[in-house]
Amino acid sequence: MTRKTYITFALALFAFINAFAQRSEKTINAGWMFKLDTEKSFAWVNIPHTYNLEAYNVRNYYRGKAEYRKTLSIPDYDTDKCYYLRFNAVSKYAEVFVNGTLVAKHPGGYSSFVADITKVAREKNEIIVKVDNSNQDITPLWADFTFWGGIYRDVWLISTPKQHIALNNCGSKGIFVSTPNVNEKDASLNVKVEISNDADKESKLIVRNDIFSPEGKLLQSNDQKIKLKARQTLSAIYKPSKIANPQLWSPESPCLYKIATTIIDDKTGNVLDSQTTKTGLRFFAFDAQKGFMLNGKPYKLRGTNRHQDQWPVGVALDDEAHRRDIQLMKDFGCNFIRIAHYPQDDALLDACDELGLLAWEEIPVIDMVPDNPQYDNNCEENLVEMIRQHYNHTSVIAWGYMNEILLIAPRPGTPEWPSCKERTVRLAQRLEKRLKEEDPYRVSVMAYNMTNTYNEIGLNLIDVTGWNLYSGWYVGKLEDFDKWCIDQHQRYPSRPMIISEWGAGSDRRIHSDAPKAFDFSIEYQQRYIEHYLPFIEEKEWISGCSYWNFIDFNVAERQESMPRVNNKGLFYNDRSPKDVAYYFKAMWRKDIPVVHIATRDWAQRKGEKDKRHNIKVYSNCDEVELLVNGRSYGTKNVENCFATFSIPLDEGRSTLTATGHGQNGESTDVTTIDNRYVSNICNGSELAINVGSNCYFTSSVSNLTWLPDQRYEAGKWGWIDGKQRSTTSEVFNTVDGPIYQTWLEDLTEYRIDAPAGTYEVELLTADFSGKAQQMANLLGRADGRTQEQGNTFAVTICGNTVESSFSPASEGRNMQANKVRYIVENHSNCIEIKLQPKTGKTFLSGIKVRKL
Repeated sequence: MTRKTYITFALALFAFINAFAQRSEKTINAGWMFKLDTEKSFAWVNIPHTYNLEAYNVRNYYRGKAEYRKTLSIPDYDTDKCYYLRFNAVSKYAEVFVNGTLVAKHPGGYSSFVADITKVAREKNEIIVKVDNSNQDITPLWADFTFWGGIYRDVWLISTPKQHIALNNCGSKGIFVSTPNVNEKDASLNVKVEISNDADKESKLIVRNDIFSPEGKLLQSNDQKIKLKARQTLSAIYKPSKIANPQLWSPESPCLYKIATTIIDDKTGNVLDSQTTKTGLRFFAFDAQKGFMLNGKPYKLRGTNRHQDQWPVGVALDDEAHRRDIQLMKDFGCNFIRIAHYPQDDALLDACDELGLLAWEEIPVIDMVPDNPQYDNNCEENLVEMIRQHYNHTSVIAWGYMNEILLIAPRPGTPEWPSCKERTVRLAQRLEKRLKEEDPYRVSVMAYNMTNTYNEIGLNLIDVTGWNLYSGWYVGKLEDFDKWCIDQHQRYPSRPMIISEWGAGSDRRIHSDAPKAFDFSIEYQQRYIEHYLPFIEEKEWISGCSYWNFIDFNVAERQESMPRVNNKGLFYNDRSPKDVAYYFKAMWRKDIPVVHIATRDWAQRKGEKDKRHNIKVYSNCDEVELLVNGRSYGTKNVENCFATFSIPLDEGRSTLTATGHGQNGESTDVTTIDNRYVSNICNGSELAINVGSNCYFTSSVSNLTWLPDQRYEAGKWGWIDGKQRSTTSEVFNTVDGPIYQTWLEDLTEYRIDAPAGTYEVELLTADFSGKAQQMANLLGRADGRTQEQGNTFAVTICGNTVESSFSPASEGRNMQANKVRYIVENHSNCIEIKLQPKTGKTFLSGIKVRKL
């Protein structure tokens, strides 16, 4: 028999066994009825489903109870079978009733649970699932993401014979494969199979385990006879001979062995149940000096964090969407993912195994531990569920259980601090102990925010320290990141370290030639990343990093430039890449040449005729040449994976071509850019000024570009006085919020030199009186009171008083967008705008001028 024929025979044999096994599994996602607790009537929905899609539009989304109903027919119902419902996730508390009987309660919105419905099932069944995403006994209670409610992952109907692989162990599949000893020469496996006998009499069974190579060759086979009493579940443990010269799993070669487990009736020889488990053989270690090691070699972990939402479905994603995300990460050079901040869909973990991404997975114990013993119990239950359900995923190398757990905790020195510290450390010790009992072969991790208190109070009990660092974004300067990492390494030289979060926000409407922290320009995000990543790559003792975040994701409580969005992603929420994603690709992909002209996020530009535009090209080649409309602007050496060209641009559309050359080959990228000269208001064009801002802003509705502000010079336009101010607070009644979030305060005069004539002048203001309500995650960027209350001022344009007592916040309209247009006569070749305070401050956010 040839090798190919042998493999074909082995696979066909197992397929034959599966065909005659009596387990049946199918999704029952279609045709559910749904209503919120506040509603009277039901509506038809399909699973996956979430009832919080309004979180994309409003801050205070619905947190409360809801109900799902379904009539389930089982036409081949058999009293000699067992029946189960598997819910892959219901957020965040669920009660399941079948035919009026409560069959399951589940606290936790991110892991599977199984309801045994055997005793109540019949041919026609009524299922009711009561859901609550507001339960205060269940983590998370606070977080920088939306707590989506609903049955947002698949629901399965499973039927088995009375004797079957167990389904009663914390939502797991009942099979646990461990690899206690692996090296380049040989590898050992342990296979633990839990078998249930739900019959009323004793059963004698054969548990068969067949091990297949990644190519499908049968390597070992073992039959183990067991005897189960009525209603008994027990474990059969198989320790096969060592596998010689194993094919080691890695992100570059994600080869998976297969263990085919079959349950056979010892008397009749009938196959009762079967499951296939995939596993990879790999060994790894974290070292405080050498970083991460995979299969005995240094290996830098390179990846991102991943939240799971996508407009317009929220977290109710189909499996192919999860697989797509992992493929995108691989395409851009990732070998690692931090699955944040909660267990995610099995399809995602399967893709990590099969496509090759190492993974850190965690439960969502976030920001602070409340004084609630039931909360602690639920956290431990969630941890056990995560580990047992995803135990067999080779990609998982680390289990985590706390993220920034001191973020909103009382500060040291306050009366509340001692009790908070005690319960936090106590819960960490409890979870660490349980984690090691459940899985001694993987490491424990915890993500700290920017304080050494974690080390000082005993929260450094985990194997690997994760640091969430945002110097140069929320706090401090970019260089402070380097200093923090070096200081921690020197102070704790035996502690392995990974940068678990780092990131800066960006808004594709905002651009700057002089970017600065927290302006949300595309260019500052690039600068931030271009500083952090080389440092991480260069330091051997940093095991790696997971950038925050893979995508721009929904946070209903977020405000800033894009309300409802945390916009630090490398990809937009629709999974289209930002230009900066190609910096990662250039840095991490060494197998292919990478050339990307980083202008897609700023493809429509505006500037003076003589302006020189910076054109950045991301590349891993040695040098890059740039052509504009066929004209070469020279060749530049690539440093830190990019080269920047300063070039003029003609008005209109230009074609840019970049070609990179290097040891890894040659690659060319072509794109277009549309440039418009600054408006000549003499011919009726609009001049729009983003007052108080260093950024260009292009409206997503009108496509009008607002220019960055400047000091007045004769023959031009600009401010005479005033102080630049900004806010992270949301602006209401506008889609162009960033225009209003920056302003000049205490402004008394603004000049625009323009020929005499009749003009339309539009002034934009927003009064940010009062205390802002911001998330704790903004750290040093959270506003307090942004302006004085009772701001009233007079407005004079071209010598005429157009407002004698203007109050943008009148009638309680603080934080509201105000636009007022005035028709004025300019007799002096200068449009002079003067503001005179009556009470409080003067301020101005935008000016738009058009000659009539």
